[in-house]
Amino acid sequence: MGLSTPMPLQARKAKSARRAADFPPRISPGYLVRDAHRAFQRLLERRITPYGVSRGQWYFLRVLWTNDGLSQRELSARVGMMEPTTVIALRSMEKAGLVRRVRSGDDRRKVRVLLTAKAKRLRNELLGVARTITDESEEGLAARDLASFRRVVARMTANLDRIER
Repeated sequence: MGLSTPMPLQARKAKSARRAADFPPRISPGYLVRDAHRAFQRLLERRITPYGVSRGQWYFLRVLWTNDGLSQRELSARVGMMEPTTVIALRSMEKAGLVRRVRSGDDRRKVRVLLTAKAKRLRNELLGVARTITDESEEGLAARDLASFRRVVARMTANLDRIER
């Protein structure tokens, strides 16, 4: 799966305008990525629920397993959630015994989010669940195709992020 020389943006826009009426979901990268993402989410949710972890909590745990002790604001930004949504999620995570929130010693306005021993114990098992789902999704795909897929998706994401700014 080789990458060809990109068409100039103006030419792509003109071509897109002509083909706008003929844009089925099967050729839309956004639709295909969304569809795949939803399939990943459904399976992940089904497999982590027995551990007492919801899909919403998963995203926060995933970040905290790498960066324990972030402020609520930093955690919101890294997970891509609005701060009020993060506060609600953290309340439920506290009740579940997954995190605790503590005021920062140097800045009392900041609240740090810390993993509990329970959440730390779940790390390897739940990451194993996620790894298994990824392995299952990659079944029958060549390593070179997966490497190309990762490059293409990363490039598309970078392109869209650049436009968003």
